This record gives sequence, structure tokens and C-alpha cells, in this order.
Amino acid sequence: MPIQELDVLIRRVDPEVPLPAYAQPGDAGADLRTTESCELKPGERVVLPTGVSIALPEGYAAFVHPRSGLAARCGVALVNAPGTVDAGYRGEIKVIVVNLDPRDSVRFERFDRIAQLVVQQVEKVRFQEVAELPASARAEGGFGSTGGHAAVGSGPGASPGEQTGGNRYASVVSDREGQ
Repeated sequence: MPIQELDVLIRRVDPEVPLPAYAQPGDAGADLRTTESCELKPGERVVLPTGVSIALPEGYAAFVHPRSGLAARCGVALVNAPGTVDAGYRGEIKVIVVNLDPRDSVRFERFDRIAQLVVQQVEKVRFQEVAELPASARAEGGFGSTGGHAAVGSGPGASPGEQTGGNRYASVVSDREGQ
């Protein structure tokens, strides 16, 4: 079944910026680029312009997601990921990035791909206040309460570097630690 494409109006704030584009067929996010060059020192954050603004149809929103390659190779993250672009917003889309690398600066050049834009249909809801919520199996458990993670050397009586708790599948220690 072919995917029906949605028309989204777009305006170039910077007339030279390439339009957002999908790198591969089937990709969910279209690459956004920065229109400014800058260097980000360790721990610094900056708001990068993308040179585009959009008009989404009512009932849709766009979400600005990080690019996994920037995170993996450079330690760059988005401060408010995902950023939300509401249907009524007409200003330039901007991306707040932070350099989480403790030692190395990151350099962005004009038109570098910095984030991905995912457009999704969204539901409008009516919030109905109640005195009690219905019971659920999860109840009030949150912040890792369902497992699926491991701590390294953080449990009571744990030796440094020993894995404790969780399912151990997501335990990651940076190869830079201790250097």
C-alpha cells in the first residue's frame, strides 16, 4: 500500500539553504541544516537557525529530533529533544544544540545537517478531571521502574565496575572514561 504524501508549505528564510530532505526512502525524518557556521566548545550550547519556516495543516505537528551520528561521533545533543513545531507556528525553525563532549570542540559549517524533522498527525484531547484514576498494572512506576537497564558499580555493596540490577542489555561505559 503506497504511503500518501502530505503537502507542507515551506518558506526559505535563507534563499540558499537546501530544503529539508529525506536521505533514504522510508526515512521518518527529513534532514534540517544550519545556515550558520560556529564552533561549540565542550559544554557549550547554541541556537542554530535552519533557514526555513513551515505551515502545517491543522491536526499535525513537526518534531525536531537529534541526528544519531552527531550524538555518536561528536557528543552533540538537542537540549529540548524533540522540539515541537505547532501547526500555527510560522517562524523560522531553530535547533538548540549542546556539546556534551568533555574535551573536544565541535565545528558546524553552513548547511551541515544538524537535526531531523518528523511530521506527525496529532490528536486533540479533552482533559477530564477525576478524583481517582483507574488502576493499571504499572500504577505509578516510572523512571526505569520496568527494568531494562543496568547500573555499573552503583548498587549497595557493588565493586567498582560491577554490573548491578536491570537486564544488563543497555549498560554502556564510555571508552573515554578514566583517560
